[in-house]
Order: sequence, then C-alpha cells, then structure tokens
Amino acid sequence: MIVKHFFVKKIAHSSYMLLGKRSAIVIDPVREVDEYIEEARNYGISITHVLETHLHADFISGHMELAARTGAEIYAPLKGKCKFKHTAVKEGDEIKVEDILIKAVETPGHTPEHLSYVVSDISRGNDPFGVFCGDTLFVGDVGRPDLFPDISEELAGQLYDSLFGKLMKLPDFCEVYPAHGAGSLCGRAMGAKWRSTIGYERKYNAALQLKNKKEFIKSLTTNMPPAPDHFSKCSDINRTGPALLKNLPEPEILDVKEFKKRSDNKNTLILDTRTYNSFGGQHIPGSINIDLEGNFPTFAGWVIPQDKKVLLVIDSHEKCSDIVKWLNRVGINKVEGYLAGGMFEWARSGMETAHVHQLSAKELYTEMNGKRKNFVLIDSRAEGEFIRQNIKGSINIPAPDMRTRYKELDKKLTYALICSTGHRSSLAASILKAKGFNNILNAAGGITGYANAGYVPECRVCINLHGSRYHND
Repeated sequence: MIVKHFFVKKIAHSSYMLLGKRSAIVIDPVREVDEYIEEARNYGISITHVLETHLHADFISGHMELAARTGAEIYAPLKGKCKFKHTAVKEGDEIKVEDILIKAVETPGHTPEHLSYVVSDISRGNDPFGVFCGDTLFVGDVGRPDLFPDISEELAGQLYDSLFGKLMKLPDFCEVYPAHGAGSLCGRAMGAKWRSTIGYERKYNAALQLKNKKEFIKSLTTNMPPAPDHFSKCSDINRTGPALLKNLPEPEILDVKEFKKRSDNKNTLILDTRTYNSFGGQHIPGSINIDLEGNFPTFAGWVIPQDKKVLLVIDSHEKCSDIVKWLNRVGINKVEGYLAGGMFEWARSGMETAHVHQLSAKELYTEMNGKRKNFVLIDSRAEGEFIRQNIKGSINIPAPDMRTRYKELDKKLTYALICSTGHRSSLAASILKAKGFNNILNAAGGITGYANAGYVPECRVCINLHGSRYHND
C-alpha cells in the first residue's frame, strides 16, 4: 500500500490517496480531480472509493467530480444527511479494500457529523498505521468548534471527548493525516508540517495540554479567529452535492463596451485581482480588489456573494483559468468573463478610472505624527492581530467587516488602511471606494514594512504566523 499526499496552497488543504494493487481510495478530495485521476493512471489502477471525513466548510469538495468521472463510490458521514448518492458511514463501520482496512470513528467537535478513518495495512499487521482525522486533529492544533455559534460549547465538549477519549487512545506510532495545515482558518494556529504522530501530538500539541475539560472548552470558544462567510455555505453545498465543473459556464472575453454594459447590472460585481499597487494606480470605479498574491480564495469566498455574477479584471489571459479555479473552489461559480486588454484597454478607451494612493512607511509615520485632524488610520487585520500589535492611534475594522461597518465612518475624513502587508488593507480600501469614500489611502508593506522601517517593534504574529495561540506567548 502507498499513501500519497496532495496539498493546495492558500486554503492549505491536504487530501490523500491510498493505493493498493488494483484500487485507489481518495480521502477529502479538492474540487479539481485531474491530479488524482492522473496519479491512479500512473500506477495502472482505478479510483474505486471516495471518503469524506466531514462536510468541508472552507472549500467545495471533489467527491461528486470523482464519482462522475471514475464511477467511484462515495462514503460520507451518516449524520451529515447528505442528499447525493452515497454510502452513509457511522461509528464502527469498516471498509476493506484489498489489504487496506479502514475503521470509521465518529469524532464530532469541529462539526457535528465528523468522522475519522483509522487505517491498517493488514498485509503487515493489524495495528493502525495512521488516522485520517479531517479537521479534528492537526499538527500542533485541533479543529475549531465555533463554526456553529449556537452550539459551540457543546461541540467543544464533544471535541474534547473525540480527542482524549478516542484519538489519543491510538498507539503513539500511529501517524496523523489531517485535512489542513498552516494557513487554514479551520483551526487557530496549525503547524507547517503536513503529518505527525499521535505520540508527538500528545506530548507537544498545545491544545492537548489543556487536560481540564472546562479549560479546554473555554480556550476553544474564546478569542477564535473570525470565520469567513462562505464556511457555512460551502458545507451546505457539499451536503447537497456540488455542480459538476463541466456544467459551469466558461468565462467570456469581453471588450470594453460589453464589459461596461454587463457591469451596470446590479447583480454583477467587478473583481480586480491585480496587485494592490496596480489597483491603486488605476482601477474601474466600484470594483473590489482581492490581490491574487494574498490569500485570494479565502477572502473571495468571504466577501463575494455566491449568487453574484462576477466580471474579472486580470493581468493576463493566462491567469484567468487559475483565478476561476480558485473561485470555483470556494463556491463562486458565476464568473461571466474578463476585460480584454485589462486596464490598459479600459484607459485607452477613455473610460473613467479611480485611484488609491499608496503610502510608504515613512509617509504613514509622518501622517501619524503630524497635526492633520481629519486623518484616521484603520487597521484591517483580525482583532486578535490588532490586540497583539498595533500603531498608536489606529482603530480596528477587519477588512471583511468593512462591508457593513463603513456606516460608522465619516466620508469627510481621510482614511489610511493598513494590514500586515497591504493585501487586506487594499481590499478594505476598495470596499470604501465602492461605497463612495473619496479620501482613501493604502499603507503599502503594512505593519511589516512599518516595523522594518524602525517605527514599531516587529509584530510577533506577522513573523510567527503559525505559533501557538493557546497561551499568551
């Protein structure tokens, strides 16, 4: 038996293939499944089983794609009440494929229906060599239970029982194969390694040092990072069964006249995926900037309604397929087309453009220490980041929250936006511009650049993104 690991950057998603002599099993697949099919073809075998640990919240799963293209049977949690054709799995169920024995263990906590799959290679022995634990246990972290706010404490208690009562009872040598790694918002602060062992996590995982159940529940239900809007929507799509990619419309190449005509539709959003400095130089009025160089899929899923039609402003034709792929992964399927010739052609056609001035660290420092009364610095990072490190005099409005909290702001003032590097702040700045704010600036380089210029100490969260968040370190 061979274990293959597949990793998707930005959403930090891990999926796996178990390959036998004739059959392959895919666990928690991403929506685009070509890579799995190609891998199985390289070994001369067929994908026969698709296993889902839970209803994924941060991405659209590829279970329906694999079933449609390979004829593989889908196995999903019984408690997920999935509406597509599948085999429902519960505690104690076993799946045997050649010498691969898979035992289902119900591990609720991150989600109510969550399963883990304990796997043995019975050609070598009956002991489990690994557990595919989805989002219950990570490297250095555990799944967050607060995606269901009304029952978060109940789920946190179930997570404690799943971890200490089930997974921690596996042998120390049992390998841990989680569904996410560093950078995902399905946990608080995961490690960068993609696998570990039960013994290592038992000893060094910060969350697992919280042996007192009440203390564990409190830690996992307070000061958690914000959950993006698309998390609950993706779960429902995965339960119903996502549309097949072949049935989604192909984006059209639109000239300036047609692009302008379609953009006037109230149910259409213009998404500018260029770098924040390019967006600042000139952009189409009303467009939203999500820099492809930042955490593009997470923030696209967060701020773009799934029922909106999307028009793209991109750097080049070659980037279109990747951008559409990222959008499809977070449930945004209505990408109508992109602007032929980009902003060069838009400007050459004499169309109106808007701008966001980019402040250097020195310029921001001068403004913050000047006497201009109408200048306000807004920190667009998450609340936890802001609390740990901020510039004196700034206020905190996380970038996605600007969609509603812009109402708190006075359009007569000048606002500078800052985040860790400039990506999120540009998103926030674009939202304000779209809402009719004219005096908007973006701090290029963010807190990182400000610190490197010597104006504030280094931000510990920025330089150690994947450190523990379970203690006041």
